Amino acid sequence: MLTLGSTSLTIVAGVAAIAVACLVFAIVLRRQVLAASEGTQKMQEIATAIQEGASAYLHRQFKTLAWFVAIVFLLLFLLPGETGIKVGRSAFFLLGAGFSAAIGYLGMWLATRANVRVAAVASAPDGRAAGARIAFRTGGVVGMCVVGLGLAGAASVVLIYRGDAPAVLEGFGFGAALLAMFMRVGGGIFTKAADVGADLVGKVEQGIPEDDPRNAATIADNVGDNVGDCAGMAADLFESYAVTLVAALILGKAAFGEQGLVFPLIVPAIGAITAVLGIAITRVRGNESGLAAINRGFYISALVAAALSVLAAFVYLPASFADLPGIGGELAGNGGDPRVVAAGAVLIGIVLAGVILWLTGYFTGTTSKPTLHVARTSLTGAATVVLSGIGIGFESAVYTAGIIAAAICAAFLLSGGSVLLSLFLIALAGCGLLTTVGVIVAMDTFGPVSDNAQGIAEMSGDVTPEGAQVLTDLDAVGNTTKAITKGIAISTAVLAATALFGSYSDTVRTSIADLGDAAANPGQIATAMMAYDIISPITLVGVILGGATVFLFSGLLIDAVTRAAGAIVFEVRRQFRENPGIMTGEVRPEYARVVDICTRDSLRELATPGLLAASAPIAVGFGLGVGPLAGFLAGAIATGVLMAVFLANAGGAWDNAKKIVEDGNFGGKNSPAHEAVVIGDTVGDPFKDTAGPAINPLIKVMNLVALLIAPAVVAVSVGADANTTLRLAIALVAASVAFGSVIWSRLHAAKVDLQARLEQEAAHLRT
Repeated sequence: MLTLGSTSLTIVAGVAAIAVACLVFAIVLRRQVLAASEGTQKMQEIATAIQEGASAYLHRQFKTLAWFVAIVFLLLFLLPGETGIKVGRSAFFLLGAGFSAAIGYLGMWLATRANVRVAAVASAPDGRAAGARIAFRTGGVVGMCVVGLGLAGAASVVLIYRGDAPAVLEGFGFGAALLAMFMRVGGGIFTKAADVGADLVGKVEQGIPEDDPRNAATIADNVGDNVGDCAGMAADLFESYAVTLVAALILGKAAFGEQGLVFPLIVPAIGAITAVLGIAITRVRGNESGLAAINRGFYISALVAAALSVLAAFVYLPASFADLPGIGGELAGNGGDPRVVAAGAVLIGIVLAGVILWLTGYFTGTTSKPTLHVARTSLTGAATVVLSGIGIGFESAVYTAGIIAAAICAAFLLSGGSVLLSLFLIALAGCGLLTTVGVIVAMDTFGPVSDNAQGIAEMSGDVTPEGAQVLTDLDAVGNTTKAITKGIAISTAVLAATALFGSYSDTVRTSIADLGDAAANPGQIATAMMAYDIISPITLVGVILGGATVFLFSGLLIDAVTRAAGAIVFEVRRQFRENPGIMTGEVRPEYARVVDICTRDSLRELATPGLLAASAPIAVGFGLGVGPLAGFLAGAIATGVLMAVFLANAGGAWDNAKKIVEDGNFGGKNSPAHEAVVIGDTVGDPFKDTAGPAINPLIKVMNLVALLIAPAVVAVSVGADANTTLRLAIALVAASVAFGSVIWSRLHAAKVDLQARLEQEAAHLRT
C-alpha cells in the first residue's frame, strides 16, 4: 500500500482548508446577493410562484431518485474487492450523490431569489452594471460551492484512505455523475417542455410576448430555467469536477506514485484561489457589454492560475523521472523533466478552456456572423432557419472536436510516447481546465438568472423601457454564456472520459495480473473478449454500440421533451379556449396546473435514459468482454463529443437569432421572420438544454460503470471461477433492463399520441 509522507499529508490538509475557505467565500457572496432590493410587490409575487414551483419539483425529484441511489449503494457491495474499500466506496458514493444534489438545490434556491433582484435594479441609472453583478455573483456562490465541496470530498478520501484513495474515489465520482445525469435529464425535460409549449401557443398561435402573464405556461417556463439550467447544470459541472479529480488521482498514483496522488489536488486548489479573483474583478464598466466584462474576468483568472500552477509544479515535483516510482524507471533515461511535462499539461487545459470560450462565443454570439446568418434566413421561412442552424451546429462540432483532439495529441507528445504518462497528462489537462470552474459556473448561472429577471419584468410591467432593454441585453449575454459553459463542459467530459478510459485499461490489467495462472490459457473466445485490437470484429461491434447508445439516449430525451411539450400545448390551449377572460386580463391562468404537468411528465420520463446509461455498459461488458467494452467506451466518447457540441451550438445559434429578430431586425416582433425564428428556437430548445448537456454526464457514467465492473467481468470471463452461464445471464438481464425501458417509453409515446388524437377529435366536435 502506498504511504504518504508528512509533506504530502500537510499539502492535502491545506487543500481541505482551501475548500473550507471557498465555502466561507460563498456565504459572503450569498449575503451580498440577498442584500439587494426585491422590487415591487407584484415582482415579489411572481418570484414567489417561481420559487415554490422550483422547490416543489426538486423535492419530488429527490424523493424519486432516493430509491435509485439506495439500490445502487447496495449493488456496489457486490463488486469484488476488500471489505474496507467496498464500504468506503459505497459511503463516498452517497457523499458524491449528496454533494451533487446539494449543489443543484443551492443553485436553484439562490437563482430564484436573485432573479427578482436583477429585475428590480434594471431601471436604476447603473442598472446594467448592478444587474450583471448580482447575476454573476449568484453564479459565483454556486461556483465556489462546486469547488469547495469537490476539493473537500477528494481531499477527505486521500487523507482517510491514503494509497487506496483511487479505489474509493471511484464511488465518489460515480455518485456525483449519476445524480448529475438524472438532474440534468429531469430538469432539461421540465424546462424545455414548458418553454416549447409556451412559445408554440403564446407566441405563434396567440401572438403574445414570450413572458406575457396571460400565458399559463410562463411560470413553468421560468421554473424550468432554474431546475434545468441552474440545478441541472450546477450538478453537471460539479460531477465534471469530481470525476476529473478521480481520473487524475487514479492515473497519478500509477504514473508518479505519491506525488501523482497529491499534485492533481494542488492544481484545482490553485483554481479555487483564482476563482475568487475572477469573481471579484468581474464588473461591467459603463455601457460595455456584460460579455466583455465576464470574458475579462475569465481570462485574467485563467492567466493567474496558469502562472501559479507552473510554479507549483516546479516547487513540488522532482526534477527527474528517476526520482519517481511508477513509470519513473521507464522514462529515466530520456532526459525528461516531470515538472515541465506536468506544468505543460495543466497549461494545455487552461488554453483549451480559453479557446473553447472564444470558439463557442463565435458560433452563438448575437454579433457573430454565424448567428446573424441564421437570423437572416428567417426572411425565407422557418425551414431555412432550421437548416442553417443545423449546418452551424455540424460545422462547430468539427472545429471543437478538432481542438479537443489537438489538446489530447499535445499531451501525448509531452509524454514522450508513454501511454500511461500521456493518460495522466490528459487528466492533468482536465484539472487545468477546471482551474476556471468557479468562473465557468458563475457564467452559466448568469444566463437563467437574467432570463428569469426579464420574465419577471415583463409579467409585472414594473420596469421602465430602459430597464427592459437592459434585461434584454443581459438575457442575450446569458444565452451566449450558457452556450460557452456547455462547450467547456463537454471538453471537460471528453478529457475526463479519456482519462477514465485509461483508468479502465489499468484496472483490467491489474485484474488479469491478480488472476495469475488462472488466466494463462483462457481459450480462443475468451482471448478475443479480452483483446483491445480495433481491427477485431468483436471490438468494432463495441465501438458501434457505444456510438449508437449516444444516438439512442439523445433521441429518447428529445422525444420526451416532445411528448411533455405536447401536453403543455393542449393544456394552455384548453385554458385559452375555456376561459376567454384570460386574453382580456380578467381571469388569472392556472399556472400551477402547468407546473404540475411538467413535473409529472419530466419525472416519469426520467427512468428510461438513466437505466440505459447504467445498464448498457454492463450488457456489453458481460456479454462481449472487456475488449469490446473498451471499444464501446471509445465509440461513446467520439460520438458524444460531436453530438453534444452540435446540439448545444445549434440550439444556441437559434436562440440568439430569435433575439436578433426581436431587437427589430428583419421585420422585428410579430413578423413572418419572427415566427420563423421562434420555430427555430423551439427546435433548438431540447437540443441545447436537454439532450446536448445530458451527454456530458452520460459518457462519464458509462465510463465509471465500466471501471467499477471491470474486475468482475475479468473474473467471470477468464478467472478460475469463470462462469459463462452467469456472465451471459448478467448480460441478458442488463440488456433486458435497457431495452425494456426503451419499449416502455415507446408504449407511453403511443398512449400520448392516442390522447392527442382524442383531444383533437373532441376539439373538432366542439367547433
